[in-house]
Amino acid sequence: MLKSKTFLKKTRAGGVMKIVREHYLRDDIGCGAPGCAACGGAHEGPVLEPQPLDPASSLCPRPHYLLPDTNVLLHQIDVLEDPAIRNVIVLQTVLQEVRNRSAPVYKRIRDVTNNQEKHFYTFTNEHHRETYVEQEQGENANDRNDRAIRVAAKWYNEHLKKMSAENHLQVIFITNDKKNKEKAIEEGIPAFTCEEYVKSLTANPELIDRLACLSEEGAEIESGRIIFSEHLPLSKLQQGIKSGTYLQGTFRASRENYLEATVWVHGDDEENKEASIILQGLKHLNRAVHEDIVAVELLPKNQWVAPSSVVLHDEGQNEDDLEKEEEREHILKTAVNDKMLKPTGRVVGIIKRNWRPYCGMLSKSDIKESRRHLFTPADKRIPRVRIETRQASTLEGRRIIVAIDGWPRNSRYPNGHFVKNLGEVGDKETETEVLLLEHDVPHQPFSQAVLSFLPKMPWSITEKDMKNREDLRHLCVCSVDPPGCTDIDDALHCRELDNGNLEVGVHIADVSHFIRPGNALDQESARRGTTVYLCEKRIDMVPELLSSNLCSLRCNVDRLAFSCIWEMNHNAEILKVRFTKSAINSKASLTYAEAQMRIDSTAMNDDITTSLRGLNKLAKILKRRRIEKGALTLSSPEVRFHMDSETHDPIDLQTKELRETNSMVEEFMLLANISVAKKIHEEFSEHALLRKHPAPPPSNYEILVKAAKSKNLEIKTDTAKSLADSLDRADSPTFPYLNTLLRILATRCMMQAVYFCSGMDNDFHHYGLASPIYTHFTSPIRRYADIIVHRLLAVAIGADCTYPELTDKHKLADLCKNLNFRHKMAQYAQRASVAFHTQLFFKSKGIVSEEAYILFVRKNAIVVLIPKYGLEGTVFFEEKDKPKPKLIYDDEIPSLKIEDTVFHIFDKVKVKIMLDSSNLQHQKIRMSLVEPQV
Repeated sequence: MLKSKTFLKKTRAGGVMKIVREHYLRDDIGCGAPGCAACGGAHEGPVLEPQPLDPASSLCPRPHYLLPDTNVLLHQIDVLEDPAIRNVIVLQTVLQEVRNRSAPVYKRIRDVTNNQEKHFYTFTNEHHRETYVEQEQGENANDRNDRAIRVAAKWYNEHLKKMSAENHLQVIFITNDKKNKEKAIEEGIPAFTCEEYVKSLTANPELIDRLACLSEEGAEIESGRIIFSEHLPLSKLQQGIKSGTYLQGTFRASRENYLEATVWVHGDDEENKEASIILQGLKHLNRAVHEDIVAVELLPKNQWVAPSSVVLHDEGQNEDDLEKEEEREHILKTAVNDKMLKPTGRVVGIIKRNWRPYCGMLSKSDIKESRRHLFTPADKRIPRVRIETRQASTLEGRRIIVAIDGWPRNSRYPNGHFVKNLGEVGDKETETEVLLLEHDVPHQPFSQAVLSFLPKMPWSITEKDMKNREDLRHLCVCSVDPPGCTDIDDALHCRELDNGNLEVGVHIADVSHFIRPGNALDQESARRGTTVYLCEKRIDMVPELLSSNLCSLRCNVDRLAFSCIWEMNHNAEILKVRFTKSAINSKASLTYAEAQMRIDSTAMNDDITTSLRGLNKLAKILKRRRIEKGALTLSSPEVRFHMDSETHDPIDLQTKELRETNSMVEEFMLLANISVAKKIHEEFSEHALLRKHPAPPPSNYEILVKAAKSKNLEIKTDTAKSLADSLDRADSPTFPYLNTLLRILATRCMMQAVYFCSGMDNDFHHYGLASPIYTHFTSPIRRYADIIVHRLLAVAIGADCTYPELTDKHKLADLCKNLNFRHKMAQYAQRASVAFHTQLFFKSKGIVSEEAYILFVRKNAIVVLIPKYGLEGTVFFEEKDKPKPKLIYDDEIPSLKIEDTVFHIFDKVKVKIMLDSSNLQHQKIRMSLVEPQV
C-alpha cells in the first residue's frame, strides 16, 4: 500500500517547488513473537521469547513483553541494559526519536537489540498498515509520536490475543510521561512508569539502584533552601548570545580548586578566536559540569577576580552547612594588582550537557539505614553525586560507575544513579578498567566485522602489491626503538651516493595498504584514533596482526613501506626530496642503547654502524639548525617502572635516560613530517590534515617569568626564539638543576598541539618546532591521523586513487576533532597509569624521604617535584582538626611564609612520601615536609 503527501516549498530563487513524499505501508511485517500464525512466524534477527516468564512482576504476573516510549529509552538505558530485562519491543518511532536526540544512547540501544540473549525486537510500526498514523491538523510532532506509540501498543495486545488466547500474553507500555500514561490507560493499554515496573520486580531489588533519578518539574523547590539561580531557557540563551549579552563556551573545571572554573569562549573574528572567562564560587558555577557547553554573563569590571592560588578539594560538606562553604569561598580572594584581574562571569544557562558515566567510589553515609550516599568521582573536576542505593555495604571499598541524572536548584550536589560495580579498590585489573573508562578509551576486543577485513595468513608481498611501488629491499635499513617494542613503524638508512652526496631515507609502515577507506576496520581505527600506552599494557588502535606483525618493520622480513628519501650534502642541506611507496627488508632492529653502542664503538665498521654514524652526524646539524630558528627544547619528568616478572608489581622506578640516538631518530621523524606536510598542502591546499601548535598567550608565561626573576634571571617570551635563547642562558653554577626546572615550568605554559584541516584555518605555525607547517606521517600503526596523511600523499604521488571523504573538509574537520579528543584522553590515561603504579611502588616501601624542588607555590600549599622518581605531589600546611598555622602568601615573588619559614619557588626541600591508607577507599600518595632548605 502506498501513501503519498504533497506540499509546496519555496526555493532560494523565489520560485515554488512541488514536493511529493511517498510512504509505503506493508502487511507482511512480523510482530517478533515466534510461532505467531498471523505473522507466519518468520523473523530476521533477534526475536521475542515465546513464553516470557522472567522477570516476575507483582504488577504484571502474566507473561508479558515491554514496550517503552522514547523518554524511557533516553533516560533509563541503564535499566534496559540489565540482564534482568528481556523481551522488549523497540518501535521504529522511538528509535528514530532517540537517534535524533542522543547518538550515544542510540548506539547503546542498537547494541542491545543486536544481542540475541536480550530478545529485543525492533518493530517498524511506521510502515505497518495497521500501526501507521497520520499527523492530525493542529497536532504537534511529539503528540503524534506519542499517539503512534499507543496505537502500536494497543495493536500488539489485540494481535497477541488472536495468536493464542490460552497464553494470555500481554504488552506492557512503559512511560514516564504522566499524560501519555493516563491516555494509554483510558484506551485499555496496561501502562506503568519505569519506576513502578522496576519496583514490582521482587526477584531483582538491585535493579532499583539503576533507575535514573528524574524529579518532576517544580518538585525540586518544594523543600529546602534555593542555592542556585534558575537556568534560562534555550530560546533566551540563543537570543542573548546573538545579541552579545551572553557568551557561549566550554566549561572547564579546575583540578586543584572545586570552586573555580574557566569557560573557553570561541569567537568568530580573527582577533578573538579564543578567550577565557574565570568563574569563582558555587553560585557562579551554577550547576555546570566539566565539558558542558554553557552560556555565561560577563560581570562588571569591578567584580573581576584573579585566578585563585588556593588548593581546595571538596570534603563533602553537609547540605545545610552553607556558611562553611561561604567561608571557603572567601579564602579564594587574593590581594592582587589590577594587571592580574581576568574577565569574570557567571553561568546563566546550559546549552548542552556533556555528561557521561563516571568512575569512582561510594562515600557511605554516617546515618544508619540511610539509602542516600555520596559518590566521589575519580576525576577531581567532576562534583560529587548523590545516589540512592540499597547496596551501600556491598559497594563500599569498590570502584563503581555512576551516571548523573539532574541537578536541582536546592541541592549542593547533582542526583544520579548506580550503573555498575567494577571491582575492588587497588586490584590491578579493576584500576586499569577504571582509568580506561574514566578517560573514554575504547578498549573492547575488535569485533568479528573488523577482523574480517584483515589479510589472510600466511601473507607475503605479491606482484599486485608491487604495482606503483619501488623495491628497496637491497638498502641497509634498520630500526631504532625502545626495548621490547613490537609495533615498529619507522626505519632509517643513510648511504653515500656516487656524486659524494648522501641519500637518507625514512621508511614508514604502509598501514594504509591494509586499511582501506570506509570499511569496518577503517571505521574502528578512526574511532579509536590512537594507541594508548599504559605501564603494563598497550591498547592497540589496529588489530595485533597488523600492529605487531604485518605492519611492524621487523628485521629480516619483507615489509611494505612508504618512504621519504632526501639527497643531502654533508652539511645536512636538502638538495632533493622524493616520496615513494616501497618494499623494504630491515637489516637490524636495535634499541637506543644498542644503536648508541655501535656509534661509539671504534671496533665496529659494518654497513649498519656506518649508516647510523652518518645519520647521527646529520641529525646533530639538523637539531642545531632547528634550535637556531627558535625551536624549543623543553623538559618533562618521565619515569620507567621495572616490573617483577611474576607478580607484575613495580619493584623499581627511575627517570628515563635519553641518548644521542633518541635525538637522532627524532630529528629525522620531524624532518619527514615537515617534508610530507609541504607536499600534501601543495597538492591539497583545502584538504590537508596538518598539525599546529598555537603560541601561548602572554599571560601563560607569568609564572615562568616570576620564577626566573626570583633567581635573578630574565626570561623573554615575545617569540619562541627569544624564549629558547633565554632558557639556554638561564644557568646557575651553584644550582645545576635550575635550567631543567625552568624548562619543566615552560612546558606547563604551552598550549596543546592540535590536528586541523588546512581549508578550515589559516594559522599553520607550529610554535614548539618553529616550523611554518607540520603534520604527522611517521606513526601510522598508532595514530589514525598518519593513515589519512598517507592516503593524501599516495594520491599526491599517483600511487593511489582519491575518494570523496578525503576531499570533504567538513568531514575532515570532524575527524580532527575526534583525534584531538582521543590524543588528549590517551595522555591523561597514561599519566593515570603511572600514578597508580607509583602508588603500588610506594605501598611496599613504607615511608621514604627524598629531595624535592618546589615547582609551584600556592596560598595554602606547595607543589613539589621529586627528580629521582619524576613524581609530583602537593604538600599541605593546613590539616583537618589541627590548629591552622599563620600563612603569608606573596604572588609576586612567588613565596609562602609559614610561621618563621619562607618557601620560594624552586627551593630544595626534603619530603616524606607515604601511601595514605587511613581510608582504604581513597588510597593516595601523601607528601609531608621533613625540612626546608637541604
